[in-house]
Parts: sequence; structure tokens; C-alpha cells
Amino acid sequence: MNDFLKKYKDVKAEGCVSLILNTHRTKPDNQKDAITLKNMIKDAEVRLLKEMDKKLATKLINRINDVAKSIDHSHNLESLVIFVNYEVADYTRLPVAVADRVIIEDNFATRDLIRAMHQEAGYYIVVISRQKARLLEAFNDKVVAEIKDDFPIENNLYATDKVKLSTAKGQDNLTEEFFNRVDKAVLKAIKQNPMHVLLATETRNFEHYKKIADKPELIIGHINRNRDDEEPQHIIPDAWAEVKKIIKQKNELRLAEVDNAISQGKLLTDINQIWKAVNEGRGQTLFVKKGYFQPAIIEQGNVKPVDEKMTGVTIDDIVDEMIEVNLSYGGDTVFFEKDLATLKNIGLIQRY
Repeated sequence: MNDFLKKYKDVKAEGCVSLILNTHRTKPDNQKDAITLKNMIKDAEVRLLKEMDKKLATKLINRINDVAKSIDHSHNLESLVIFVNYEVADYTRLPVAVADRVIIEDNFATRDLIRAMHQEAGYYIVVISRQKARLLEAFNDKVVAEIKDDFPIENNLYATDKVKLSTAKGQDNLTEEFFNRVDKAVLKAIKQNPMHVLLATETRNFEHYKKIADKPELIIGHINRNRDDEEPQHIIPDAWAEVKKIIKQKNELRLAEVDNAISQGKLLTDINQIWKAVNEGRGQTLFVKKGYFQPAIIEQGNVKPVDEKMTGVTIDDIVDEMIEVNLSYGGDTVFFEKDLATLKNIGLIQRY
């Protein structure tokens, strides 16, 4: 997901089509996903033929259909994102629910990718005992994948060093040596998509692992008990309960920044002021309520929200635009669940 976002977040070109839709992991529901996608492609076709030259529109429609044919819906997660223009034809699956929509602009709608990243509910679980280790990738309360690569790893040290096994200290040393090997394999496996790590292991093992970890800052906690023989779907509920507590604490700290910004006169809540600030590179942190989308038109540099499609150039989601512009200047985004006393749908903390 990180690589997909990096590849397409800065694309500026004519005829960027984004198809974003909810999908399903299991039968029979995922058998309907191809039909949903087909209907969305039809919507895109109607809009493209209406809004641009027929020859150019047909080229894009053909590229969209080619991508759709390549998708195996039996591997679907919670949603699907397809990006197509005259140079790009790509897709990715997301483990997060989205708002179904077709967007045609001069860039790709990366907002759902950013939302998936910034909800900070993606994490890894190292299922480890003194005998073996496995690695899971999870998002919220769902298993994304059990990572194979160098896993599972079996501990063969106990069979090769009988002298160390004769003392408690020697046993601990062997355990830490095994954990060190596992830790290096974990860091190698998550290098391209680094996220926080939760350990599923007994408390005594957790303490040993933290001691030898090369990047202890990635480790956010553990769930107690040996889970060597448990299936991933049976581990996730306990893991997600622990991760939710950590996310809640972290979000509360981020939301406290809003009150600090108010006292310093750095918080903007007017959509026009936010639009101007992010385009001038003054945005630090953009706070967006989950599920908030706003179609709009730009008139003389001002944002005019609309409820329905209007004549002229309409931006499908001005919030998406603001997130992307703010990101390009090094800003970040925080998504929150409920209206705050000082913030309804959107707010921006300025750098100065």
C-alpha cells in the first residue's frame, strides 16, 4: 500500500480515472464484486464519453476493462482501488471500507490509501515461543496475510548446544539468540512496509525479545500466552483489542494538538481558509472526520461546496485535494471519529 501510494500520489495528467469500491473476502459475496465493478465501469464510460473526445475516452475505457479482467476477486479484501490514465493501469486491494465512487480528474484519488495508512490500524504480529516463530500482517480485526518468506522459523539451537541447556542462564542465552535471529528476519520482511509490531507470546519471552530487538521502538506491546498452534483468525481478536487501546491513546494525544493550536491562534476550520493555507504550504496537520467527503467547484480561487453535480469543472472531493496538497508540502493527516466541541468535519493546524 505504501509503495502504491508513493507511485501515484504525485501524478498530474489528463484523464486520471479512479474507481474505488467495497469488496468482500469470502464466497458467495465476493462473486458479486465483479458485477459491482462492471456497473462502476459503465458509469465511468458514460462520464468519459460525455466529458472528453470520443477517441481518447474509448482508449481509457479499454484500459479500464483490461485491468478489470486481470483481477481475481477470490483474493479480495475489504475494498479495491483502480487507477487508470493514458500511461497508468494499476490496482490495489485495501483492508478498509471505502465510499464507492468514480472520480475523473487530473490526478488520482489517493485519499482512501492515505486514510488506510493514517488510521494506524495496520500492524504485524510476531507469534513466537522458544520453539518457533511466525509472522502475521493484520489490519484492524482482519488478517491480511501470514507472511511466509523466511517464516516459520524453527529453533534448532536447543538441539545443538547441550552445554548451555544445563543452566537457566544458558537457556536464556539460547532463547535470546533465537529471538535475535527472528527479529532480524522480521525487520527484513517488513522493510518495504514498516508498521508497528505486536508480540503474541508469554510475558517472559516478551521481555527477552525487547532486550535483543534492533528496533524496540516498533514493538508496541504483547498478548500473553503461547499461541504456536493457533490459527491467525483466532489470534487476531486479542491482538486487535490490544492495538485498539494503543490507537485510542495515540489519537487522544493528537487531538490534544487542536486545543493547543486554538490557544496559539493556529487552527483554521473554514474550508476556504484551509484551501488557501495548504496551497501556500502553511499546513502542518489536517484533521478530517472519517467519512467526510465534499464535492466542490473552485471560483476565483475560492471553494464552493456543492451537493450535486453542477455545470462546469467540479472537484469530486475537495478534501482529497487538500490532503494531497498538504502531504506534498510535508504535512500530515489525522482522521477522527466524532465531532469535537471545537471541530466538526475538518480543521487545519498551521505551521505559523
